[in-house]
Amino acid sequence: MQYNKINNLLGWLCFLIASATYILTLEPSVSFWDCGEFISCAYRLQVSHQPGYPLFAMLGKVFSLLSLGDVTRVPYFTNMGSAIASGATIMFLFWTITAMAKKLLPATAGESEKTRTILIMGAGLAGALSFTFTDTFWFSAVETIVFALSALCTAIVFWAILKWDAHADEPGADKWLVFIAYMIGLSIGIHLLNLLTIPAVALVVYFRRTSKVTLKSGLLALLIAVVILGLVQFGIRQWTIQLSAYFDLYFVNTLGLGFGSGSLFFFSLLIAAIVGGIIYSIRKKKALLNLGLLCVAFIYFGYSAFVYIPIRATANTNLDNSHPDNAFVLNSYLNRAQYGETPLLTGPYFDAKVVDQTEGQTLYRRGEKQYEVSGKKQKYSYDHNTIFPRIYSTEGQNPLFYCQWLQMSEGQVPNFIDNLKFFFSWQSYVMYVRYFMWNFAGRINDMDGQEHLISPLSFKGYVDGDWTTGIFDGAKQLPKSVTNNLTYTPLFALPLILGLIGMWYHFKQKQRDALVITLLWFFTGLAIVLYVNQPSVQPRERDYSYVSSFYAFAIWIGLGVIAIADFLRKKIDPRTAAYIASALCLFTVPVVMASQEWKAHDRSTKMVAHDMAYNYLVSCPPNAILFTYGDNDTYCVWYAQEVEGIRPDVRLVNLSLFTGDWYIRQMQRKINASDALPITMPYDKYKDGVRDVIYYRNAGIPGAVEVKDVFDFVTSDDPRTFATYQSGETANYLPTKDFKITIKRDDVIKNNVVSKDQQHLITDTLQWKFTSNYLLKDNLAILDIMAHNNWKRPICFATTVGSENLIGLQPYLYKEGFVYHLMPLKPDTSIKFQDSKVNTLVMYDKIMNKFKFGKFKTAKYLDHESKTMFYPVMISTFIDLIDDLIAKGRLDLAANLINKFDKEMPELDVDMRTSRNKFSLAQRAFKVNNVAFATKYFNTIDNYIVDQLDYAGRQMQNHSGAFNGYDIQTAFDILYGMADATRSAHQAKLYDKYMAQIKKYEPQFASLFKE
Repeated sequence: MQYNKINNLLGWLCFLIASATYILTLEPSVSFWDCGEFISCAYRLQVSHQPGYPLFAMLGKVFSLLSLGDVTRVPYFTNMGSAIASGATIMFLFWTITAMAKKLLPATAGESEKTRTILIMGAGLAGALSFTFTDTFWFSAVETIVFALSALCTAIVFWAILKWDAHADEPGADKWLVFIAYMIGLSIGIHLLNLLTIPAVALVVYFRRTSKVTLKSGLLALLIAVVILGLVQFGIRQWTIQLSAYFDLYFVNTLGLGFGSGSLFFFSLLIAAIVGGIIYSIRKKKALLNLGLLCVAFIYFGYSAFVYIPIRATANTNLDNSHPDNAFVLNSYLNRAQYGETPLLTGPYFDAKVVDQTEGQTLYRRGEKQYEVSGKKQKYSYDHNTIFPRIYSTEGQNPLFYCQWLQMSEGQVPNFIDNLKFFFSWQSYVMYVRYFMWNFAGRINDMDGQEHLISPLSFKGYVDGDWTTGIFDGAKQLPKSVTNNLTYTPLFALPLILGLIGMWYHFKQKQRDALVITLLWFFTGLAIVLYVNQPSVQPRERDYSYVSSFYAFAIWIGLGVIAIADFLRKKIDPRTAAYIASALCLFTVPVVMASQEWKAHDRSTKMVAHDMAYNYLVSCPPNAILFTYGDNDTYCVWYAQEVEGIRPDVRLVNLSLFTGDWYIRQMQRKINASDALPITMPYDKYKDGVRDVIYYRNAGIPGAVEVKDVFDFVTSDDPRTFATYQSGETANYLPTKDFKITIKRDDVIKNNVVSKDQQHLITDTLQWKFTSNYLLKDNLAILDIMAHNNWKRPICFATTVGSENLIGLQPYLYKEGFVYHLMPLKPDTSIKFQDSKVNTLVMYDKIMNKFKFGKFKTAKYLDHESKTMFYPVMISTFIDLIDDLIAKGRLDLAANLINKFDKEMPELDVDMRTSRNKFSLAQRAFKVNNVAFATKYFNTIDNYIVDQLDYAGRQMQNHSGAFNGYDIQTAFDILYGMADATRSAHQAKLYDKYMAQIKKYEPQFASLFKE
């Protein structure tokens, strides 16, 4: 069979193997994080968060149509889109490796073509299938996320440049470069990561078209490649929209024409210039200029997918992030302006003080007939600066994190050495090398390792979220909770070793090609670390950002087969060496990876994200307003409403977006079956640049003030309600933090806010203390709602919302499942923890009859969020209601809840916090005489604790600090608690067992309990 046929067939075989793998392990519904938003935006062609992913949304829409009207199957098919895209990525990786291998193995007289083909195909299969089963790539391949399609774009671009390289001397070969330009333009509408292939592409062109390669010309070529990257990223992607915005400003504000007229004129000029340039280059026979202009034109063709964004924003879709319906908003949207700027080359240290502030660029917003000035960009000067700033952030806990990580003493002034230490130890190692090793050496577990790594630990132990080869784990005597976990996936460093062998051999035999792969690996890996400049712990692990870097290393895994065959044929004949090397590498790398990783990636039976979103919505009364905050309690709920139409009467309000004027304005209109929120402020009262922040200034007002009066005061334009600040600016201020709402009993009863048996508990006044020293726009909008709602619509907060976002309302918030319901009842001061109060029978009905449990108990695999976020949420939800029922003497209902939990929820040993929660639940089981449940849970908790204590004891004997002292103290607290509970429940054998364990382990850890 001809080489090309074999190459094509095996490429498609890789596609089938990879696609089948991903489809078999596909999540059947929505996943956590961004997936809910992406599915919703694809299904209804809406506008997702910055910088927008229009092509991804349009392709997702195509896959969603495969559901044939069954909305519950929409996420399955959009997930399948990622699976097929990922399968195609593997196919193109195979062809990339075989192209590289073919160059590495030129035809020689002493070697048969068949032997050469066997070796090339073996290299392609080993490399491509190894990447198929890498942790990071597999994770993105089974959910609706941009990184699967982004990886496909990278694979196509790199494959295409190798096709050009193979045919560069033939007429018309440069069509491949134009195709690459078009793919780069298209990829911007999926994710920006693909732009980072440009330097590697440029280096291939340089090596192919330069007669004499020198260090000087090579560095110049690399510089030009980086400039091209910058021109595409900033020139085409950003400045094009920015220039069109200023054209629009002139046409609207100066010439008096309509919005968009200037942008239309600008793009007409741009098209005319490109077309004119192409015509000129043809007539003057300027081939290089012609090629350059064609590439620019095709990048713009691909980039034109972003026309989708303002078109759909103008349509006022339900999800319409930032509402980018004009060039200025679109410009800030694409530049992710709301996330602020990160210093790269120069900037302050985290302890720097502002010494000067100047006004920069003028900011504009769209008015009724013209663009209006919304403010000025502020530029700050600092007293403590550095080049290459890495420890720069003053936000939140970041300064404390820097000090902890760098082990800086109190008051120590950071210096450039600290700067470099943080770059190498945190940004480079923790946030890149660790991820790299996950994929090619192995992984301890799927726990978030960022915070666990804050305390420097000995390498003799283990750290959650760290990498491992598994080779030395036996000597470490890791706890069973690690080694028996599905996400313990040691790869014995086999992919890493084979890849390093392939890299070494590639540099030895084909240095130029190896440099190209190195450039791809660097720009899609460490260059991202340099550019993103992450300040500290991230909301989630960021390994997905570097998947193209792992892709590059997989090429070397494939070439490692050739290196091993080259070694073997010094001892045996070439054909046998080719067979042995191919078979050996296939069975020791991709087969081992598949067997280890499958159990940690099989999401085919998991429904947690879907059902938790459902539970949020069914916890709400009819026509409720539901305030959420984080991604995982918002995006999945968006999906539930926007795709499946679950509880469309509930108005979801994400507090992290509620500070945007566009979002408040969106809440003032009807969405789905939910009427507009009672926000009375006209747009001019809260638009961008107006009342962005209102500071507290004590006016000495005695007693609490009606929320409506406070709201009217802080939104008044009367100069008498203004205060003068140090800057000389006059603006509104918050005169008091003591708020109240006088209750109209008739309104409460008429609107069925409380049940009949609660009417005697209705209070005369809701009175509370606002918990912040300033009002942001979200606080302003909430006050507006509370002042004018008049109890017509229930107000709810997700139980996962932080206490600071509850603005002091806890005395009046009652749990009803996954939400706190604001109720005008007299505060119950007998309850120590106000956030544990429940609306008893309402909550009982929802948990017993309406909740869904996400196949928690039967799922083959549960992800990190399921185990660490929603499992504890579910336990605490049950405990709060059980406690309330026991206090009210309803032991029968409390027993029903215990049985319900036992039926629906698994026993998970995640960490000590989970064990403490499980202990609390089991303790309640004794109180309702469910001894079997309590005993079962106490036994599993005990097994976990003993496992952890044995491990910690071994570490102490080895004089290693590789364990968490707080966890050990918690373990003893639980042991004592179980002993007390079993003694009270007359379970003598269990009591004796726990006391014996306490006596055994306490002496080992006595040093931890010394004051």
